[in-house]
Amino acid sequence: MYTTKPPKENVVRIIQQEHTNLTAVIHSMQQFVRTLGQGNAPSDLKMMRAMLLYVIDYPERVHHPKEEEHLFARLRQRTHDVDSTLDELSRQHVRGTTLTRELEHALARYEFQGAPALPALRLLVEEYGKFFFEHMRLEEDVVLPAALHHLTEADWIVIDLAFSANGDPLTGAPIQNNFARLYQLIVNAQPGQG
Repeated sequence: MYTTKPPKENVVRIIQQEHTNLTAVIHSMQQFVRTLGQGNAPSDLKMMRAMLLYVIDYPERVHHPKEEEHLFARLRQRTHDVDSTLDELSRQHVRGTTLTRELEHALARYEFQGAPALPALRLLVEEYGKFFFEHMRLEEDVVLPAALHHLTEADWIVIDLAFSANGDPLTGAPIQNNFARLYQLIVNAQPGQG
C-alpha cells in the first residue's frame, strides 16, 4: 500500500486503526452477549462466530506478528528502557491466544447447553475486553512514545514496509481485504449501523 505519510506517522496510524477496529469488534461482542437470553436477542450465533474469528485471526495473523518481529525487535535494539513492558506485552500476546480459545469453548458450550452456559460466556467476553483494552493502552501509552523517541528514520522505513504489507504470514498472499470485509460485515450488523 502506497502512502504519502512519513513512515513513522504511517506505522502509528496503522497501529491505532487496527486498535480502533479491534475495539469496535470487542465492543460488538460485549453488546451481543449482553443481549443473549433477552426477548429481542439474536438467535443466530453466526455473527458472534464472525466477531470471534476476527479477534482470533486478526491479532494472531496480522497485528501481533508485525509488532513482535518489527516494532518490538527494533525498539529492543535501540533501548532497554521499555524491555519489561515489551516482555509483558509478549506474554499478553500468548495469553490473548489462550483467552480466545476459552471464548471459542464458552460459545460452543452455550450453543449446546443454552442458558446455563450463558453467564460464563458473558463473563469471559467482559474479561477478554478488559484484558485487550489494557493491552492496547500499554502499546499506545508506553511503547509508541518510546518508539517515537528511540527509533531511527531507517528503523521506521523497515517497520512501515512490514506494517503496510499485511500479507498472510504463511502464504504471503494479501489478507487485509478479507479482514476488511469481515470487519465491515460485523460493524454493519450492529443496530444503527449500515
